[in-house]
Amino acid sequence: MLLVIDAGNTNVVFAVHDGEKWRGVWRITMQPQRTSDEYGVWLQALLKTQGLTSDDIEGAVIGTVVPAALYHLRTLCRQWFAVEPLLASARLDWGFAIKMDNPDEVGVDRLLNGLAAHYTYGGPLTVIDFGTATTFDVVDQEGSYCGGVIAPGINLSVEALHQAAARLPRIGIGRPVGESAIGRNTVAAMRSGVFWGYVGLIEGIVERIRREVGPSMKVLATGGLAPLFSEGTTVFDHVDSMLTLNGLRLLAGRNPLPKLTVERDFLTEG
Repeated sequence: MLLVIDAGNTNVVFAVHDGEKWRGVWRITMQPQRTSDEYGVWLQALLKTQGLTSDDIEGAVIGTVVPAALYHLRTLCRQWFAVEPLLASARLDWGFAIKMDNPDEVGVDRLLNGLAAHYTYGGPLTVIDFGTATTFDVVDQEGSYCGGVIAPGINLSVEALHQAAARLPRIGIGRPVGESAIGRNTVAAMRSGVFWGYVGLIEGIVERIRREVGPSMKVLATGGLAPLFSEGTTVFDHVDSMLTLNGLRLLAGRNPLPKLTVERDFLTEG
């Protein structure tokens, strides 16, 4: 079985795939200082709930945009599962061209979304990922990654609004009650601005990208807030919460998994 680790700025997602289906998907907050032993104890307990053990894991793949977390995640794979993980990077075989000025600077999560989206839905398409940043990634008919757009994430925007304006409270993210954009109190006005403002951002950027790509372009949404924004716009053709994990699974299938060359008993935390 394959252990898949998607380490983002906000959360780390662990998943196990048996070659046919996902056997479990678990999420924990990102803390770069969290050690491999902390991850290991937590993950072993969750594997047990699905009738799995560390001996069932035959390979691992890691995709991360947080370099500080990589050491502990790689040590987790080596010490607790006796496998050397494949590390997602632009230098691997993706099966498509990366049409960027500097491919190495592209976040691997964006490439993974493009890989899974084209494999599953075909191009041309744009993937919108609602994460710490809101990203729009464009893939052409042949599957090549063509670049995209990076906008501030909605949580960052809400927090900045609260921090910069002394009288504005911190609010939760959600759809405003009713269809009116006009808030009758401060919280309702903020909620309307955040939700409908991001709907406008989504629709506006998609329309501009569509002018360049063509009318046949599909639009996919992923990330934790994708279902929320699907309530406010009809621009999404598909909402797929498993896109990044499937991208890691597909990448591992295209590239040979490295072999563990060090005995795990001699590996210790730094």
